[in-house]
Amino acid sequence: MDILIRRALPQDLADAGRITVDAFVGGGFTRPDSPYVALLSDAGRRSLEAELLVAVDASDQRVLGCVTFAVGGTEWADIATPEEGEIRMLATDGAARGRGVGESLVRASIARSRELGLAGMAFSTQPTMTTAHRVYERIGFLRTPGRDWSPIPGMNLMVYTMAF
Repeated sequence: MDILIRRALPQDLADAGRITVDAFVGGGFTRPDSPYVALLSDAGRRSLEAELLVAVDASDQRVLGCVTFAVGGTEWADIATPEEGEIRMLATDGAARGRGVGESLVRASIARSRELGLAGMAFSTQPTMTTAHRVYERIGFLRTPGRDWSPIPGMNLMVYTMAF
């Protein structure tokens, strides 16, 4: 399967929202009753207020995964400085896992950061997202414990960074 990474189109938004919720709630990373689920499902808002990148099957344009990309200092960036790019809500459709979709989305985000002249990237991840951690480390991101943080009590997030 050939994977194409591009900005989300209007027809991609429903699938991108569904895939994101499925990955976070179905994967056990977010409670189904969490207010965060509304944000995960709102791919339209992410597409308007940040950059929503999708991975699609090159033959039929079926959405296989997505990631929200933001420049530090903007509404969608939690931890990145204004000189860094940040990824949020990386998600792969269950049927496409293990095919390089997530890695392709992360690499496209790195390329976007470089295209914008940023100095690097920084983003948060949950400690239990170990499959994603392996992808980040394989690509060259480094754990940066000094930037770890808690958005709400009881939710501790790890930070990964990469300097260009």
